[in-house]
Amino acid sequence: MLEVTGLSISYGKHRAVSGVSLQVAPGELVVMLGANGAGKSSLLRAVGGMLRPMAGTAMRLDGTDLLALPAHRFVDAGLALVPEGRGVFADLTVAENLALGAFTPRARSGEARQRERVFALFPRLVQRQRQRVGTMSGGEQQMVAIGRAMMSAPRILLLDEPSLGLSPLLCHELFRAIAGICKQGIGVLLVEQNAPQSLAIADRGLLLENGCIAGQGSAAELRADPAVRSAYLGAH
Repeated sequence: MLEVTGLSISYGKHRAVSGVSLQVAPGELVVMLGANGAGKSSLLRAVGGMLRPMAGTAMRLDGTDLLALPAHRFVDAGLALVPEGRGVFADLTVAENLALGAFTPRARSGEARQRERVFALFPRLVQRQRQRVGTMSGGEQQMVAIGRAMMSAPRILLLDEPSLGLSPLLCHELFRAIAGICKQGIGVLLVEQNAPQSLAIADRGLLLENGCIAGQGSAAELRADPAVRSAYLGAH
């Protein structure tokens, strides 16, 4: 269980996130919706250890105090972040990128099993193992990025705008894979601009406005909410 309480982030005098609390249970998919600049990516980067939150924030994963750890230990604790823009190693092959994901001792012991799970989620990567990632399409690179994160054997997976710039066909394939990740018992915190498809597979959703949670509920409740439908689902 990921538990975040009172998370606040500032860039100088600008407060990007203010007092956000959330939970993600094993096997649960929680999607975070909000306009550009609402603080979604900042929040995800803080939970993933890439930004240090302000005093008063608490973050725990299965009882472990994450803020007592150095940032590089977050992955070994069971958190994996796939940032917006993917962050793959373009000059390395698919196989090499995946191998880099299993660098922690805990992940290394189950590397073969994790690789099988990645290939089950993304079958097209099986035939591309020797291909340099920089020569692949954006959708295929996103598969590599998520696959590399999965190689770390995460308990919680953090995904920042994974469908950005992808074709409708690849979006469908990507969301199918994300749902499959949850079925493995891995919790997913998803920041996503494709509200219809993300709410279709999510368990719960959070609405972030100006760095604060403005609403939350089950995915079904949010899909039925007229304000959510108007703002995020293109319905009136």
